[in-house]
Amino acid sequence: MEIHQNLAIFFAELRRSVRSLGLSIIALTAALFFLSNNLLLAMQNHLGEKLYFFSVAGPFLAHVKVAFFGALFLLMPWIMYVVWKGLGRPFGVTGKTLFWFVLATCFLFYAGTMFCYLLTLPYGISFLLSYQSKDLRPVISVGRFVNFVIIFILAFGVIFELPVFMVFSARVGVSRKVFEKNRRYAVLIIAILAAVLTPTPDIFNMALMGAPLYLLYEAGIMVILIFKLDERRPGTTATGGPTGGQQNG
Repeated sequence: MEIHQNLAIFFAELRRSVRSLGLSIIALTAALFFLSNNLLLAMQNHLGEKLYFFSVAGPFLAHVKVAFFGALFLLMPWIMYVVWKGLGRPFGVTGKTLFWFVLATCFLFYAGTMFCYLLTLPYGISFLLSYQSKDLRPVISVGRFVNFVIIFILAFGVIFELPVFMVFSARVGVSRKVFEKNRRYAVLIIAILAAVLTPTPDIFNMALMGAPLYLLYEAGIMVILIFKLDERRPGTTATGGPTGGQQNG
């Protein structure tokens, strides 16, 4: 019952902001569309690829996707504020705490996207294209190129937010010991994510994603430990027991 109430509060908070947020995304996408040619050219030059299109609408749709991604990228602080405001209200995450959650989430998101764009993608694409030969030359569709780059950049940005969601879990009742006891499963999941999300299957590129992600996992545990977040979560005492005057009888 409590879960249903928390979900109702979360979606109620989202409804209050989703319309204005959606209109802002559409407006900014339209504005960035006029800059999308420069953005696409910058991506193309950074990754060193010549692009082609195989349908009449291909270039137009690629520019729309680039503009839409740019809008999401720029509006991420607002998006995170809306999400955390909705998630935090049922659990008392407000004021300064809400501010720090939004700030940390945005910082890690942008760090993840930059890490992917500057390190992982160039190495990954270079590895994949190393299999070309005199008789086998790459002809890369602009639409598939844009999809490939955007999906990986967004994926890295999202998974880099892992410590923030670990901290939030501790505040709502998940003990630090749960994360400590399940390290081996965390390593397995991280390895699977690295294999799926990195553009190449080689160990080097998988390590470029897996190693930072595991360090972020350990960082989440350390933050919970240092600030004792799982010991002062709502509805519990410092020892983790229920608050109030109830006693075992």
